[in-house]
Amino acid sequence: DFVFMVRETSQMFITGPDVVKAVTGEEITQNGLGGADVHAETSGVCHFAYDDEETCIAEVRYLLSLLPQNNRENPPRAESSDPVDRRSDVLLDLVPADGNRPYDMAKVIEEIVDDGEFLEVHERWARNILCALARLDGQVVGIIANQPQVLAGVLDIEASEKAARFVQMCDAFNIPIVTLLDVPGFLPGVDQEHGGIIRHGAKLLYAYCNATVPRISLILRKAYGGAYIVMDSQSIGADLTYAWPTNEIAVMGAEGAANVIFRRQIADAEDPEAMRQKMVKEYKAELMHPYYAAERGLVDDVIDPAETREVLVKSLAMLQSKHADLPSRKHGNPPQ
Repeated sequence: DFVFMVRETSQMFITGPDVVKAVTGEEITQNGLGGADVHAETSGVCHFAYDDEETCIAEVRYLLSLLPQNNRENPPRAESSDPVDRRSDVLLDLVPADGNRPYDMAKVIEEIVDDGEFLEVHERWARNILCALARLDGQVVGIIANQPQVLAGVLDIEASEKAARFVQMCDAFNIPIVTLLDVPGFLPGVDQEHGGIIRHGAKLLYAYCNATVPRISLILRKAYGGAYIVMDSQSIGADLTYAWPTNEIAVMGAEGAANVIFRRQIADAEDPEAMRQKMVKEYKAELMHPYYAAERGLVDDVIDPAETREVLVKSLAMLQSKHADLPSRKHGNPPQ
């Protein structure tokens, strides 16, 4: 389920440096070919990498404290001294209202979870998405969140695979899933399309749709296009969906949408740029105001960011007895 490695002493590869040199002529060391840092940052084979064995074993113990003994048990609860109704007013300053400004999603998670503690899985691979185990009022949860600091938080091939595997792990171990959205879409580009971003992105969609554990999603700012749908939107079965007042659920941003929808009006105008700005303003006013999503049933409620922790804890308590049966079959046939 998880791979831990220690720098300088752990290596993994299919063919060693000598074979690589004989076949391709490339010269490389064992660490350069399959060391801890390579697998933690580049290949994604390793979930955790540490400098020494003592730290590595301590982190293994910490991870085990968050997991159940088997798939028929729930994760172990812990007594929490962190108040359920603790307000997080700092979130109002931490997350800029301007959707184009980046921020550190890890700090948002720190502010919401018990005592600010969480264990990030695959921390250094596909860093535009963040997957972590944490506790809310003592209950273990899996958190999937876009990271606006890296590639603006877009979904690409590696991020889709990373998040899909984490969702499946949480579902296998009866861990409720909390999804924090601030996603501008899938990463555009020839390399992504030729690399199969459609089928890789579908892995995340499949994982969410197949998960039977409680699923809660929260939209912080942007939620654009197909990336919004596959990030546990209400349309694919999220149990509860919330949004902050800064939410923008749309096919794309206002500027891009206005250029497409009002193309003729802009082209025929005496001052195209002034007309474009006018159309962008109207589009935002009519379709991207804070309560647009709630009015159309896309979210269950628009909440005060400072009350995020309390809302999530109460939602988890409400969903504690959730039970869902999958269709009778040998197994699914996930996208490859």
